[in-house]
Formats: sequence, structure tokens, C-alpha cells
Amino acid sequence: MALTGRAALLAALGSLPVGIWEPGWTGILAVNAPLAVACACDFALAAPVRRLGLSRSGDTSVRLGGTADVTLTITNTSGRPLRARIRDAWPPSSWRPGTEVTASRHRLTIPAGERRRVMTRLRPTRRGDRHADRVTIRSYGPLGLFARQGAHRVPWTVRVLPPFTSRKHLPSKLARLRELDGRTSVLTRGEGTEFDSLREYVPGDDTRSIDWRATARHSAVAVRTWRPERDRHILLVLDTGRTSAGRVGDVPRLDASMDAALLLGALASRAGDRVDLLAYDRRLRALVQGRAAGDVLPALVNAMATLEPELVETDARGLTATALRTTPRRSLIVLLTTLDAAPIEEGLLPVLARLTQRHTVLLASVADPRIAAMAKARGNTDAVYEAAAAAQAHAERDRTAEQLRRRGVTVVDATPEELAPALADAYLALKSAGRL
Repeated sequence: MALTGRAALLAALGSLPVGIWEPGWTGILAVNAPLAVACACDFALAAPVRRLGLSRSGDTSVRLGGTADVTLTITNTSGRPLRARIRDAWPPSSWRPGTEVTASRHRLTIPAGERRRVMTRLRPTRRGDRHADRVTIRSYGPLGLFARQGAHRVPWTVRVLPPFTSRKHLPSKLARLRELDGRTSVLTRGEGTEFDSLREYVPGDDTRSIDWRATARHSAVAVRTWRPERDRHILLVLDTGRTSAGRVGDVPRLDASMDAALLLGALASRAGDRVDLLAYDRRLRALVQGRAAGDVLPALVNAMATLEPELVETDARGLTATALRTTPRRSLIVLLTTLDAAPIEEGLLPVLARLTQRHTVLLASVADPRIAAMAKARGNTDAVYEAAAAAQAHAERDRTAEQLRRRGVTVVDATPEELAPALADAYLALKSAGRL
């Protein structure tokens, strides 16, 4: 039971003391007798909240940055009209700051025995599952003097998926893949390791690709085209340890790594390769295996949605053992991790030989663009010190990357915006060279 502002204003004009009790509040208001009767009638005519029927429908997933519409259906099973204000509560990260009040509060009137729908539009600001909290309903009488209030639990979950902003690079990478496959007429011959077909010579083709026997049988010069080997296995390994929690710009390193992994997964599945995912720090966080080409991208996105960085040191031995169990045959293992010296030298390097002796290993790391900006700073003492610190950090990363390259690892070190296309290019280069 709740006394409305209208009733309180009228009570201030009255003279008969009447006690009003609410949970957590007790007070005495001066109310005249007619007003007390009006309030009692208003309360009696307000539709009961507990007897309402509530259900949900709508979106169950949304990409980060998009909107999800969740519909709440309210059925008035009582014999009195419902005049109500409704608050549909969700976690704070379900909306952009400052928009929760307008997005989650509704007013409606439902005649007896009928139902109405209200829509709550979510615009989440973080990945992961967003669970609906309680629905609070305040039911008013016809005079608006008293209100009944109660809450209902109406479960619903919206999964917020990674945004996959690097999708814009996919068409250009697929075009490059078609060139490697030898299916596009270009000024360079299709590269690869498996013979594909013969086609007519065009200016610019490598003369070493001319098939002289085929040319002798035809009136035109014929060249051999090649295509990269297919049905290769690629394991994407996401390091979810403490280094992945560091923010570069506006996003954690883990999110930038996810975006690069999604672009590579989409490209490799289109290329006819099999793509799996492993997320690990000190234990297995996510595993995607054995998906068909058309199901790879949805499976990767869904598995990544709930991943969060763990503030623990990654167990490189455990990660290596899990990767080897997951990939019994020769594969391309893509490690999306840090290039910081301490985790690499103390964790990865001692166990790296177990991976490289059986698999091709590619390591991709997120570089901080602020380091490059600091390296160019000049003008005062602080700027010079910043430039020196940036040069030292850059030299340390280069030294770590060189240690990895000497052990046969391909290294991609790029800023969050450049990491995804750079990783895709490295994959295409390995495929073109027949190293998968």
C-alpha cells in the first residue's frame, strides 16, 4: 500500500488525525473524514498486483553496440481496471548511462480481463549475459489517492555478443583468397601447393607457370594455376589471463584479440579449413570443436560472449598440454596472447618446442598505440622521458618477438585496429607458401 502525492497534499488541508503505516515508514497525517473515505474506496478499487500475469518475449541475443527489444506482456485477470506504472529492472550495463529511466519505466491502463504489451529496449555496454531483474508494478485507484505495489520475477536473458567490427575487412581478404585459389583473372598466377587447373596466359603471368605440353595441344598459351591446400586444421587459442585484462584505448586486450580471431575464423572457414577455439588461463574457459563451415562463426561468437579476463597468471604448461590434446594432427596454432617479456620468457618459451615440433605456430599480440605516440614526443623534459620509456618498451617487444621467430614462430604485433587484418594477412601468407 502506498499513499500518493495527491493524497498527501489533500491530507495537509484536513484536520482529523489518521495514522498511515508503510514498510519502513510510520507517520500521522491530518485527514478529514470524507478524504479518509475517498482514500479507502480508491485503495479498494485499485487492481491487485499479485493477481497479474506476466510473461516475456523478444530478442535473446544482440551484438555489443546494437539494441535488443524485450516485450513484457501483462494480463489483468482481476475484475478491476489496472492503472499502473511499471519499472522493468535490468542490470545497469543494459543501457547507456543516463538512459535507464526512460527505457525501463512505462505507464499503461489495462481493462479487466485484457492484456497489454510494453517494450523495453536494451542497448548493452558490455559483453556477456544480461538477466532481467524484477518487474515492479504500482497499481493506482481511479482517484489516484492510493496505490498497491508489488514485484514479479519474470526471467529472461539477453546474450550480448562481440561486435565483430573487423567484419568490414572480410570482403578484401576473401578476394585475396580467391586470387590464391586461382579462380580470379589477375596479373599474378594463383599460388599454392596443389595443382588446380589450366587457363589461358595473360600478360604478367609468371612464365615458369606455362604448361608447354598443354600449349602444344592448343592454339593458345596455357598456364598452370594452383590452389592452397584445403581441409587444414586451425586452432585459435585465446589467452584469458591477467595480461588480457589490460585496456588498450577503450577496450580490453581480450576484446581486440577476439575481434581478430573472429575475422580469421570466418576467413579460414571460407577457405575450406577446419577452425576450433580454445580459451585458457589456468583452466579451460571455452572450447569449440568440430563445427561445420557454416556453423563456425556463430559458434565462435557465442562462446566468446561470456568470456572475461581472469586476474591470474596464465599457466603456459597447462595451455600447451590442452592445445596438444585438442590438436592430435598437424595444425596451425594461433596464440592470441601478450608479447610482454616476462610472460613469454618465463612461461611460453620453456614449453614452446612442444608446439613447434609438431605444429605451425603463429603468435598475435595487441600493441598499445600510445607507445608509438610517446616515442615521438618532444619539447620538454617530461616528453623526452616519455619518448625514452617508449623506445625501451618497443625495443623489449622487438627482442621478445625475435626470440620467438628464431624458434620458428610467426609473430604479428599490431594495434587493436590493425591486428585483425594483419593476422588475416599472415594466415594468407602461410597458406600461399604451403606452410599449413
